Amino acid sequence: MTPDSLLLIDRPFDGAVVLTLNRPAAMNALSRALREQLTRAFHDLSREALARVVVLTGSGKAFCAGLDLKELGATPGSADLGEGGGLIDAMHSFGGPIIGAINGAAVTGGFELALACDCLIASTRARFADTHARVGVMPGWGLSQKLSRMVGLARAKELSLTGNFIGADRAERWGLVNRVVAPQDLLPEALALARDMLSAMPEMLLAYKRVIDSGYATTLDEGMRLEFDAARAWARTIETGQIGRRAEAVRERG
Repeated sequence: MTPDSLLLIDRPFDGAVVLTLNRPAAMNALSRALREQLTRAFHDLSREALARVVVLTGSGKAFCAGLDLKELGATPGSADLGEGGGLIDAMHSFGGPIIGAINGAAVTGGFELALACDCLIASTRARFADTHARVGVMPGWGLSQKLSRMVGLARAKELSLTGNFIGADRAERWGLVNRVVAPQDLLPEALALARDMLSAMPEMLLAYKRVIDSGYATTLDEGMRLEFDAARAWARTIETGQIGRRAEAVRERG
């Protein structure tokens, strides 16, 4: 990708891909073209065996201001979120971990983009706000359900029903982000986490993430059954030698 591309793609080391939203003058607002490029990138990466962990971040002062309302020409309540849902589906189609490196403001649709990641590391300059209620648009990318599961019901209502910003430190206290680092340390910290995740067996990285997500989306009892079924399925692959042969091949490449 050239520096003037809407989405920058970098591969800092084997297994890791950094996707950078690159509309800094527009606070990385999700124009139609940027949504299409980001959706395509995640679909493409989901088919790449060597793309195992993605770091998603923004250029300039913001992470993402959400949908580009100027482009949409939308009056309150009129934004069509269907295409954005395709973006979130594309992120879910990528089986490996997605680390959000939140460099600045993550607002409304940008907040939802952050919540579609598996782990969040925030710069001290990061801020989060859900302004759906203020602008009269019902969220359609999962924010109303995901946020309360991360920070608790009352805190989620405080954020979503006021539209107020919270800073990085409070986001960390509330469990929204894993940790907060200085701006210059944000990408190195995210890449260090990616490298740690890449130390896991490739198949296990995918399978373990899948069972965590599947269990979290249901009751504890059902989650325990899902884990037991996953453990039996994993044991069968070990017995047939499939995992061992692939793991040995990965170690030889490394």
